[in-house]
Order: sequence, then structure tokens, then C-alpha cells
Amino acid sequence: MTLTSAGLFITFEGIDGAGKSTHIEALARAFEARGRRVVLTREPGGTPLAEKLRALVLNDPMDPLCESLLVFAARRDHLVQVIEPALAEGAVVLCDRFTDATFAYQGHGRGFDLAVLGQLERWVQQGEGGGLRQPDLTVWFDLPAAVAAERLVAARVPDRFESQPQAFFERVAQGYAARAVQHPGRFARIDADQPREAVALAVHQAFVQRGWLSPP
Repeated sequence: MTLTSAGLFITFEGIDGAGKSTHIEALARAFEARGRRVVLTREPGGTPLAEKLRALVLNDPMDPLCESLLVFAARRDHLVQVIEPALAEGAVVLCDRFTDATFAYQGHGRGFDLAVLGQLERWVQQGEGGGLRQPDLTVWFDLPAAVAAERLVAARVPDRFESQPQAFFERVAQGYAARAVQHPGRFARIDADQPREAVALAVHQAFVQRGWLSPP
């Protein structure tokens, strides 16, 4: 995969409060400085339909199956309308959360059946050639749930996920760790429990190691 021609699909993951969103725009500027077109997007969301589904998922009470179905419905529209077309044009797609979040939040956090999530993943992310669309790199901001909880206290009014107890986020963190074990080749673990400048350097270095950016 070359920096000049092939699209790159990069996702950012971590429990609420991990600080991942802070670093996405800096990466976008770094890629743009290399002459790349960058598409910034998020999940659930990224399209008009997916944003409507996001509002339901974040605010309306529902059981884990309904929650999972809505998340994957939003993902399908996002893939078809935004992600796949951008990658086909050689863009760098920077996405705040993707399927790893579903396994972490709905699977481990809510305790929903991981096998069902795996089936939904295969249905929704299967491409024309039969392979599954997965990120080229997943940047995982790993942060202890207790530290994340302290950060969220000073944040905006919490949504249905952000207002969950610390034990929920501990399970979510375990879910991310499990996904990283299953897919070690595409995960870059970032220690998010350090000063912002150190986190930013670690994130940038993950891309330098893959030859996608130059050293700072």
C-alpha cells in the first residue's frame, strides 16, 4: 500500500474519556501536509441517515439487540455512502469508532452475544470480492476506566453511554483488549494515561512505523 495512490482506512477507538478525538484533527493535518485528501467521519454517524440512528442509540432506551441492529444499520449506510467511495478515490478516511466499538460496548459492556455481533459484522462489512472491510489501522487509546471517569465528570452533559457506571467502562476496556488480541496486526495501542503531548507523539509514531507519515 503506497501513500500516494491507495486509500487508507484508519479508525480510532477507546472508552469515553480516553481523549482520542483530540488527536484525530492533528493527524488529518499531517496527512493533508503530505498531499492526501482526508475524510473525517464518525460512528455511529457519518451520513444523514446514520446520524439520525446515532441520536436514537445515544438517547433512547432500548435493549442490546435493538441497539446493535441500529449501530450496524448506520454502519452499512456509512460504508456504502462515505467510506467505500472515499477509499476507492484514494482518500485517507479517519473514522472516530467502528466495529471494534460495537464489540466493546454492546458485546462486553452490555453483555450481548459476541457470535451474533460477528454475524452482523460479516453481513454488513462484506465487500463485492467476498472479503470483509476492516481498518488498515486501528489506533486504540487505552486508558484505565477510573481515569476516564474522572475526565468525564468535567465533560458535557453525558449521553446514555457516558452516564454508565465505572464497572461498565471496565468491561468495555476489556472488550477492546480482547479485540486487540484477536487482531494484533491492525491495532496500535496508545497509552492514553500520559500528558497530551506524549500521547500525540505516540500516535504520530504509529504512523511513522508504517511508513505513512514522516517523523515529526
